[in-house]
Amino acid sequence: MIMCAFVISTSVYATKTQIPLNVVIEDDSPLGNGNSKSPMKTPTVYIDDHMLFFEINHSDYVVNIKDEDGDVVYTTVVYSTQTQVLLPFTTGVYEIEIVVGNLLFTGVITL
Repeated sequence: MIMCAFVISTSVYATKTQIPLNVVIEDDSPLGNGNSKSPMKTPTVYIDDHMLFFEINHSDYVVNIKDEDGDVVYTTVVYSTQTQVLLPFTTGVYEIEIVVGNLLFTGVITL
């Protein structure tokens, strides 16, 4: 019985797909004190149907979903304590933007 539950739970999570993200630096101004900062790690985001999954202990993110015309059709803040977000619209191909400070991570999702 326990083994059956493990197999079922494993197969449920096997459908998540990692979203490939590209980074865009929105603000190219130099750092004020000249100290270099280590680059931020690209967020790891998975999608399964209309649900986005985030790693535990991530930064706070602003998530924008854009349609094929580049219009934002959904936006939300994903706080560092959240690991899931349900996207509330129908099927299609959308651009996902994840904003963290002056960094913008972009990718494409299909719902």
